[in-house]
Amino acid sequence: MSDLKRNNLAIIFFGVVFWSIFVFAPKIVWAGPPFLTDDPEPVEYKHWEVYLAAQYRHDRDGDSSTLPHLEINYGAIPNVQIHLIAPLQYVKPEGASSQYGYGDTELGVKFRFIQETDYIPQVAIFPMIEFPTGDADKGLGNGRTQYFLPIWLQKSWGPWTTYGGGGYWFNPGEGNKDWLQFGWQIQRVINKILTLGAELYYKTASTEDGQDTTGYTVGAIINITEKHHILLSAGQDIKGPNYLSAYIGYQFTFGPQKRE
Repeated sequence: MSDLKRNNLAIIFFGVVFWSIFVFAPKIVWAGPPFLTDDPEPVEYKHWEVYLAAQYRHDRDGDSSTLPHLEINYGAIPNVQIHLIAPLQYVKPEGASSQYGYGDTELGVKFRFIQETDYIPQVAIFPMIEFPTGDADKGLGNGRTQYFLPIWLQKSWGPWTTYGGGGYWFNPGEGNKDWLQFGWQIQRVINKILTLGAELYYKTASTEDGQDTTGYTVGAIINITEKHHILLSAGQDIKGPNYLSAYIGYQFTFGPQKRE
């Protein structure tokens, strides 16, 4: 697909999403999955978020997916969240056989140190470690421990929420290079069932022969009940090797009941 066609497709996607957001009218605020850009809001104290999801990428040099991955977030103390992703990974490089197995494990801690006010956004850091638990020889992992040091901001106005930020990836290994990741997202609560959002992201090259990428994602969160949710998104690079990225996930949220 040519860059011109991909740029035109991006414009069409954003036009549809933002037209929908403005036409429909709405208090539920969502962030993080199903988007690449994260948010500074930790899980509420003693509460859990559990995701069972799949994330697919169709790139210039092959396909890859988590089939599935388990994500767990827990509010360990007020303003602090513990984070885990444990994936089963599928890879199919162009011109090579496919591989399937356990991938790299992600652990992180989110710490919100500025609370949101009428004029100030909430702010958090969310350092993460990617442990090389996947078989790098089979393409199921990086082969080296990676570290991500980001900062995220968020502000809400009525049914609107916008968040974003970025950080620095330490990416050791032969042929690899450290890289930067940035993103910004905007979303609107349409009603108690549906939230729509869209993001733009930018990443510098993570390998010596790689390239910087710019892309977009559009997504939706469907609230089946207060505790059960479906998350969907799709997007692609405007400039870069990714032709299609897609996410589908089930989220279960639970924790102590609030006293009336």
